[in-house]
Amino acid sequence: MAARRPAAQPVLAALALAAALLGGCAAAPPAAPPTTAPAATVPLRLLAINDFHGHLLPPPGGYREVDPADPARSRSIPAGGAAAMASAVRELAAGHPNHVFVAAGDLVGASPLLSALFHDEPTVESLSAMGLAYAAVGNHEFDDGADELLRLQRGGCHPVDGCRGPRPFAGAGFQYLAASTVVRATGQTLLPPYAIRRFDGVPVAFVGLTLKGTPQIVSPAGVAGLAFRDEAETVNALVPELQRQGVQAIVVLLHEGGEADGGRDGCGDLRGAITRIVPRLHPAVDVVVSGHTHRAYVCRVDGRLVTSGDRYGTLVTAIDLELDRASGEVLRSQAHNVVVDTRRFAPDAGQTALIAAYERLAAPLAKRVVGSIAASLTRESDDSGESVLGRVVADAQLAATRAAGAQLALTNPGGLRSPILKPADGRVRYEDVFEAQPFGNRLVTMTISGAQLAALLEQQFQGERPRVLQASRGLRYEWDATRPPGARLLPGSLTLDGQPVTPDQPVRLTVNSYLAEGGDRFPMLRDGRERVVGIGDADALADYLGRHPGLQPPQNARAVRRR
Repeated sequence: MAARRPAAQPVLAALALAAALLGGCAAAPPAAPPTTAPAATVPLRLLAINDFHGHLLPPPGGYREVDPADPARSRSIPAGGAAAMASAVRELAAGHPNHVFVAAGDLVGASPLLSALFHDEPTVESLSAMGLAYAAVGNHEFDDGADELLRLQRGGCHPVDGCRGPRPFAGAGFQYLAASTVVRATGQTLLPPYAIRRFDGVPVAFVGLTLKGTPQIVSPAGVAGLAFRDEAETVNALVPELQRQGVQAIVVLLHEGGEADGGRDGCGDLRGAITRIVPRLHPAVDVVVSGHTHRAYVCRVDGRLVTSGDRYGTLVTAIDLELDRASGEVLRSQAHNVVVDTRRFAPDAGQTALIAAYERLAAPLAKRVVGSIAASLTRESDDSGESVLGRVVADAQLAATRAAGAQLALTNPGGLRSPILKPADGRVRYEDVFEAQPFGNRLVTMTISGAQLAALLEQQFQGERPRVLQASRGLRYEWDATRPPGARLLPGSLTLDGQPVTPDQPVRLTVNSYLAEGGDRFPMLRDGRERVVGIGDADALADYLGRHPGLQPPQNARAVRRR
């Protein structure tokens, strides 16, 4: 039996005949199904951090802010740590197909023992696992020199200590950017100046750079052979190059900043270096993610968004941009600093395992009990610029160098990174001491004159903010903030062990090796004579606590502010 012809066949034949009668034209193809036109804008979420400083574990004190219930008081929120931060980043990225995780420098350096003992490899591994994409180079990335920074980027074992970690170090999974850091011998940047990433077809440039004053706040050996160019001039010179590549949206990751009032999303009375840099930037720059000052703010400066997220991973800044698909411009921008509250964000399993692996290796040194304290050694400065921790550290350094003839010790407040909080049993462990003084500096005892000492103390009051050196017991002087710079030390007030210091009197002074090289803008200390190098500063503090069980914080002022 012949196959039955489909019922539609006669209809098709009739259509073909009609087409032939109309001049032999082929039948029009069926219309394509309607398509949805792409949206006119592309949303992009940036997640940003700054000044992490190797804080794989939550920092002592968490995040402090003004108490909303009582503006006259502050409150502390348990926050930070890599395990909680990884969860926060993941949650804040959820629902945002276009997102990128970036940083504004000082991810490493001045790190707690858990990271520093392994040359900050754990921190690089941790941030890589979180999906960090781009990071500006901060001044602390140069603490151990350019070669060590390049090793952290590229991987490989430490040239002296070898491989100490639980696995071979593979290097950063993110790209460091250093637009303003130039190798003098070649004229080329040490690391790439920028990176371009496309989001749903729209290109966005990320330019990374550190502050031009880096050589004044890093050991000279750390920046040997490098030049640090002006921040705004560097960015502005790159804008035409970026625009030739079709980029109209530019994000600057800048390791320099300021401070402001009004809480973590406030911008009251913005002040500091950032206020002099941003107004000079090319109009094409849309967003500046800043850092360095360890402050939190969300600002508009000359119409562009400027943010900063505190320090130590206590905040993640969520920045939302709306990109014009046709022009590539940023149409709208807004930001919010999110507290990495350890009660809200559950620990990430991968980060927890990474931290545990390094903790097992560090435990014999980290958990060693070195002494005990009767109260917390805080680092908040009083009206004269002194802190409880600063006094104890200076006293410890003086005690450790008495054999070298030391009569006095001075230490820089920037070298004191964390308080030593009193635990329930009062016992202090080596990791607590190292977190307070994480730089690994050695003590240097030198001879200077009484006139040089007076001039050194005057140098504390130069610049926008006084940098009051923390002094050991026996030193006393008075200063007046209303007097002109260079004359703020009150005449006749400088005494040592109760006796006036005369201009021609030799004084044996102990400082850390960073200060001894002229760090923190105290170049006079390079002229110190008859130098004797002693033990490490953290070891000096550990020994001092061991010799003074149940230490009571000293209350006697060394620097006395009159007005």
